[in-house]
Amino acid sequence: MFTTLVASSKGGCGKSTLVTQLAAQWAQAGQQPMIIDADRQGSSLRWTMLRPDTVPAVTALAGGRRALSRVPAETRQLLIDTPAGAGSRELGVFLEFADALVIPVLPSSFDLGATQDFLSELQQVPDIKRGKLPVALVGNRLKPWTHASQDAIAELSASAPFPVVAQLRDSQAYVLLSALGKGIFDYQSEQVRSHQEDWKPLLRWLRRQRH
Repeated sequence: MFTTLVASSKGGCGKSTLVTQLAAQWAQAGQQPMIIDADRQGSSLRWTMLRPDTVPAVTALAGGRRALSRVPAETRQLLIDTPAGAGSRELGVFLEFADALVIPVLPSSFDLGATQDFLSELQQVPDIKRGKLPVALVGNRLKPWTHASQDAIAELSASAPFPVVAQLRDSQAYVLLSALGKGIFDYQSEQVRSHQEDWKPLLRWLRRQRH
């Protein structure tokens, strides 16, 4: 089982979007994904409940530390949606359990500032400090044609201690599909393929961490 932890020190950055989209992709690939939703908002858990029978199932558990002991042995991809605004101390056992940590970042000065503090905190976590737990940043809800998004990614890439491995464009598609319990990988239309391309660098990075 490979465990991907999705975390951020700031709420509303798109953690649940990352978790549910990755879950949809792995479900389509036959990877038997499961989500632990430790966030009190329960967005990822609700998404699995909305998921229709016409697409591969994604199972989920609500809760924190105790949920880890209830993950079925046949699970191949475990995703953990952490509480909004959690720091390294609150993440605790999840950091010890994870194989990779993914951090979504929004292109605003407030988010960049909060993220830099969070990243500095994470650098002191023993497993991260020793390179045992790989960390990746994902630019989220970007408008690539704007200077604001371009400058934000440039600033983050230059100053962050961890790599920016993917850039996801802002799109209403995520909002609409989430309300249906689906993800962009549940479709193969021309309209969603460009969005799927945005995820390929992150998926490649996660595959590399498994070897």
